[in-house]
Amino acid sequence: MRRKIPPVQTLVCFDAAARHESYTRAAQELSLTQSAVSRQIGTLESFLGVALFRRTRHGVALTASGAAYARQITKRLEAMERDTLDAMAHQGEGGSISLAAVPTFATRWLIPRLPGFAQLQPDVVVHIETRTRPFLFADAEFDAALYAGTPAQVANWAGTRALMLLQEDVVPLCSPKLLPRGKPVTPAAIARLPLLQQSTRPDIWRQWFDAQQVDAPNARGGPRYELFSMLAAGAAHGLGVALMPTTLVADELLRGDLVVACARPLEGERNYYLVTPDRGEPTPLLKQFSDWLLAQATSH
Repeated sequence: MRRKIPPVQTLVCFDAAARHESYTRAAQELSLTQSAVSRQIGTLESFLGVALFRRTRHGVALTASGAAYARQITKRLEAMERDTLDAMAHQGEGGSISLAAVPTFATRWLIPRLPGFAQLQPDVVVHIETRTRPFLFADAEFDAALYAGTPAQVANWAGTRALMLLQEDVVPLCSPKLLPRGKPVTPAAIARLPLLQQSTRPDIWRQWFDAQQVDAPNARGGPRYELFSMLAAGAAHGLGVALMPTTLVADELLRGDLVVACARPLEGERNYYLVTPDRGEPTPLLKQFSDWLLAQATSH
C-alpha cells in the first residue's frame, strides 16, 4: 500500500522555512530560489489541505497547525538523518545505540568506560543526548535511557522496564585544604564548615546530619548548584563540602583534588537505572549493551 507521505524535498523545504519563518532565508540555506521554496510550501499545503503559513507585513509566520506540524517533521527528519549517517558509517555492519542520559553520570561514569565497550563491539556507535526526566519512548528516537531516580519514579515511568545499575550512596567530600592536616573530621566539625547544596535535593544535608544525630542549624544554607559536576568543581576549589557519590568523582579523588571529609555515607534516595521501552525482547545489540553496563556497575 502506498504511504501517504509528501516528498522528502518538500518536507526539507518546509522544515527550513518553519525554522526561519522566512522563505528567503530557507532558500539561502537550501541553495534554492525563493519562488522554488514558495512552490514547495504551496504543494505541501495542497497535499495536507491545511494552511501552514500566513502572510505578514514582514513575510510569513507559522499558523498554529504549521507550528505543530513543524515540531513533528523536524524530529522525523533528524531521525532520518541519524539513520542515514549510521548506514553510511557502518557500511551495513555493526549498528548504533541512541541513549538518553543524565549528564553528570554520562560524563563521569559512562563515557570513561565506553572504550571497553568499543573493544568488545568495534563496529557499534553509542550516541548520547541529555535527558533528566522521564519521556515517552514512542515520541523520542532513543533505544534506552540512563536515568537517576527513586524506585517510585521508575515504577511510574509508563511503558518501560528498568534495570538497576548502582545505588547512589553519598559521602561528604571537599578540598583537603578545608580540613586540618587534610584528614577526615567528625560530623559535628562538618556542621561548622560551609556546605554546598544541590538544588534538586535541598534536604540531603539535613538527612545526613539527622543520620549522624548531629545538630546542624545551617544544614540548608550555602550556595546551590544544579548538577553534581558543579558541586564537584565547587568542592575541589575549596568553596565548601559537598555530599556526592564517590563513583562520580573518581578522577578528583585520585588526583587529591577531593578527599572524603567524613567517612560516613548516607544511603541515597535515588538509584541509577537503564530504562528501556517495554516492547518485548530487546534487540541483541541492546541486550549486549545492557549486560555490559550491568557488569561495569557490578565491578565499579
